[in-house]
Amino acid sequence: MSSTQPDAATIEVIRNYLTSAAAEMQRTLIRTAYNTIIYEILDFGISVYDADRNLIADSPGLTMFLGANDYGIDKAVEYVGEENLNPGDVVLLNYPYWSSTHILDVMVFMPVFHDDELVGYTTSRAHWLDLGAKDPGYVLDSTDVHQEGVIFPGTKVYKQGEPDQEIIDLIKYNSRLPNKVIGDLNAQIAALRTGADRLEELHGKYGSETVDASIDAIIGHGERTARRAIEELPDGQWSATGYADSVTPGKDDKVKIKPVVTIEGDEMTIDFSESSDQIDAPRNIPFGMTQTISKLCFKSITTPEEDSNEGQYRPLHVTAPEGNLFNAQYPAPTFTLWPAIIAVDIIYEALAKAVPEKVAACSGGDLCDIMLYGQNPETGRQFVEANNEGVGWGATEQRDGPNALMHITETMVRNIPIEVFENKAPIMFDSLRLREDSGGPGKLRGGLGIERNYRFTHPCGALSIIQKTETEGWGMEGGQAGAKNVVVLDLDDDWEERLEVYVDLDDLYDAQDADVKYAGMFRGTFHPDEVISNRSGGGGGYGDPFERDPALVLEDVIEGYVTRDGARRDYGVVITDSLEIDHEATQQRRG
Repeated sequence: MSSTQPDAATIEVIRNYLTSAAAEMQRTLIRTAYNTIIYEILDFGISVYDADRNLIADSPGLTMFLGANDYGIDKAVEYVGEENLNPGDVVLLNYPYWSSTHILDVMVFMPVFHDDELVGYTTSRAHWLDLGAKDPGYVLDSTDVHQEGVIFPGTKVYKQGEPDQEIIDLIKYNSRLPNKVIGDLNAQIAALRTGADRLEELHGKYGSETVDASIDAIIGHGERTARRAIEELPDGQWSATGYADSVTPGKDDKVKIKPVVTIEGDEMTIDFSESSDQIDAPRNIPFGMTQTISKLCFKSITTPEEDSNEGQYRPLHVTAPEGNLFNAQYPAPTFTLWPAIIAVDIIYEALAKAVPEKVAACSGGDLCDIMLYGQNPETGRQFVEANNEGVGWGATEQRDGPNALMHITETMVRNIPIEVFENKAPIMFDSLRLREDSGGPGKLRGGLGIERNYRFTHPCGALSIIQKTETEGWGMEGGQAGAKNVVVLDLDDDWEERLEVYVDLDDLYDAQDADVKYAGMFRGTFHPDEVISNRSGGGGGYGDPFERDPALVLEDVIEGYVTRDGARRDYGVVITDSLEIDHEATQQRRG
């Protein structure tokens, strides 16, 4: 803590300088990365820390990486030893229980020095395409962490500015896509150096004493603001229970997720102790990720308009016992972290019981990933390409839910443009459209999910990572849940020899064609002209659907959001063939 007290203008200039440095790191990463998951989807998280590893600036990317960086930087420095860090060092961490995410979400950081004194750290985390896992793309059925890739617990890839070629070769020769992986590592290091240069410039311009005092003031303001926001909330304890999909196809062994939220004075606790124990499937959550999703929900109802810093999270306490699903211990597999994504909506469900005016109804609740891999028929090179889909967001007491937005855990993440994806993988898109009737009915309607149809032009491997297909979301104040997520597979006769379906939803649909299958998680090889139809879930509605203004229901029908059958069934509004409201029939139906 510095004794110098800079004026408010200087503090604000320094705060914006730090935020700008993080944004410049982001631009550097996007412009130099090799794979579309980073430069198109924006699957990364960038953070800047002071010498005590307090968060002082960040730049998403992916929300879930930012809090993960907070946990990971502490663990990595503890492992390496602060006394062993030198100018120009770059340290790599992907050990899940320390780094907070799966092995392919690789974190690198650089210590920053000014006048031979440690003044901070720059950090970048990004999704790599391959690092020696047992399967290409994603691992869907691992039973321990060693099946999920090569582990680095906090390893210097650069020492005092010079690359350690032996470590870089170890990475290169353990990847199916070495050029892209090394290219992305170099891009992350370029981002670190950009941030380090800006942090050094800042200390050089204002002096470390002034910068440190300004950071103290920024963090202190963040803490005071968050505590005031909590004090305005009611004291009490609330919980909600939800589930990730069944682990074993054909069995009802869904994974329980139960956060308990306690507000007392100016502090909040989120406890996951009543959730399932860790399991022998890659759905376990490292504790750093549990902290991350809790921070996301906490910030959204306390300081949603402010840039993040360490102080804003000091009033939050997160607990989960070792061996719990949300505090996975070695060697538990962690590759598909989807229960953490689902848990966000369940935390909000608990908070909705306390502060319904601050929370929307449930979203579609998933990232709805489709990943393609194999050999590009035009170049002969191996490739891995992935695409996330938007889901419907929940309605609030003030508005309909937005359509087809990325899940809240993804913030600035976007999907890959059709032209780029068709150029990278042997597929073409038959269609991309909003999914009719997928928004949860309510006085305020939930947002719609999407339907995207992939048609293969050459043999190709594909997999889906969806974990919210068996259980519904939730509406508010009488609103109903949106449609569930599902993937529809249109396959040739030999599909059973090529496809492993992890979640079978045949019992939920009346399939007219025996070759059409419904799935959540799967991996398989696809033939030319076969189709994957990815259909994402809708958001929950708010209020009684029969209280929705019939004129708004008619507008939804005209826009293609709701079918005429859906209008009658869900809203009690009868629409004629000429797209007009039959007021008499509507009155009878609603009566």
